[in-house]
Formats: sequence, structure tokens, C-alpha cells
Amino acid sequence: MSNNSFIFFQKIVPQHLISRIVGFFARSKIKIVKNSFISFFIKNYDINMIEAEIEDPYAYESFNDFFTRNLKPGLRKFTRNTKDISCPVDGQISQIGSINKSKIIQAKGRDFSLKEFLGGDSDLENEFSDGLYATIYLSPKDYHRIHMPLSGTLRLMYYIPGDLFSVNQITVDNVDNLFARNERLVCVFDTIYGSMVITLVGAIVVAGIEVVWTSENFKKNGKIQKKVYPKDGDRSITLEKGEQLGQFLLGSTVILCFEKDVLGWSREIKENSMVRLGQFLGSFR
Repeated sequence: MSNNSFIFFQKIVPQHLISRIVGFFARSKIKIVKNSFISFFIKNYDINMIEAEIEDPYAYESFNDFFTRNLKPGLRKFTRNTKDISCPVDGQISQIGSINKSKIIQAKGRDFSLKEFLGGDSDLENEFSDGLYATIYLSPKDYHRIHMPLSGTLRLMYYIPGDLFSVNQITVDNVDNLFARNERLVCVFDTIYGSMVITLVGAIVVAGIEVVWTSENFKKNGKIQKKVYPKDGDRSITLEKGEQLGQFLLGSTVILCFEKDVLGWSREIKENSMVRLGQFLGSFR
């Protein structure tokens, strides 16, 4: 299939219906169903089960359990230096650098709107205008749990409904405004170095996005949902560096945003760099 045909196909298929159907089967605990899904993935992707806490792929109760498998304890290391940013996932750097006023580079010759990406919130746009960002793509073979790159207290969260285009390189290179039009969960944290956004971007056949602080069904009314969280007291949500934040039930993309001039990215991290959970990404000034 040519690139143009692949993009056209994504535009005409019922993206959400396909994702719901895949999600239904991915949750199934019927052995023949879940083992068929798992077998397909084992054969078609370079799955490293040696790193998994449970190495037998067919010992998982469902495909979702297999896909979101835990790593063996201690396999990924996070630096204890509070000034260092650690990678929140296993994946590949799609883009990394500075936000140009209110535009973020998506691919060569394409960018997307910071304001639209953040749910149309002008205050957030102002916070991160001319800031810094990193876009990390998770392939099907990767570990799919997302962890905190540094410690922070959750301030607010937006669920933003949208399209479910694939987030692979072909689509990123050819669909305008992709990350500001796909479904996403925008999580804003307060840290000792200012505000930080961690956005979990949905994609076709992604059966769901989960975060550790709620089991709410975000898709229940098909509208933008904003949740504001208390900063202090027993009801505040603080996650330490390295703690799990959430997970994808099938793979997608994580985008980090920071305020202007607060950090420097590692010179070793570039476009297309392969990265591991806990890996050094940069340091705060």
C-alpha cells in the first residue's frame, strides 16, 4: 500500500468503531482469542519477553495484560539527581527541541498549534509559549507503561476527544496538525522547576488510555473534559520521579512540554534516537 493510499484509508475508515472492536477482543480472557492476538504480536513484532516480569506470553489473562506487561524489577534505572529529566517511556524520539512561540514541530515542514493541542486553554498556551518539548513514539514492541520524568503534583487534566489517526512516521509526515486533532489526555503537573505537561496521545486501534489516579471512562460524553485537582492536603495527587503515571492499551505517543529556558536537552538525544525508560534526557538550569 502506498503512503497516499494508507493516509486515505485512515480518513475513510470508522476509526473509533475499529478501536472499540479491537478493544473488546483485547480485553477478552477466552484463551483462543487472547492467545491468537498474542501469537500474532509475537510473530510480527520483536517482542523481548526476557525483560518481562512474566516471561511466558501465554500466561497473561488477556492480550491487554500481555501488552501492558511489567518489566522485571530494577531493569530500568532513574537518576536520583533532582535536576535531571528521565525518559518516561521506552520508545523513539520523534522530535525534540523548542516551541516556536505557539507552534510545535510535528515533522519536517509540518507543525501543530500549541493552544489547540492543550485543549484551547489560553493560560496554558501562555505558560508554554517558547518553551521546550519532546515527542516520543511507542512502537507495538515497546513497554507501554508511562512513568514520571521528575516529581510533580497534578494540577489539572484535559481529556480531548478527536480523531484516531495512526501516529507512525508515515502519518506524522503526511497529516496536518496530527497531535492537535487526535484524541489525547493532557496532564499538567507543578514541579520545583515550574509547570510540566505530559500528554498521552491516542491512535487507531489504541483500546484505551489509563492513568493511575482515576478509572473514569473519559469517552462517556464525547466532549472536552477538564478536571482541576487540589494542590495541597490529602486530596492532592503527587507522583515521584519514576512512579507509574499511566499506560496505553496498545501503543501511541507521549509528548512532554516544559516552560521557556528552564532546561537543556541532552546533546546525545536527537530526532530518531531510541530511548529507554529512565534514560537521561536533559537537566534543569
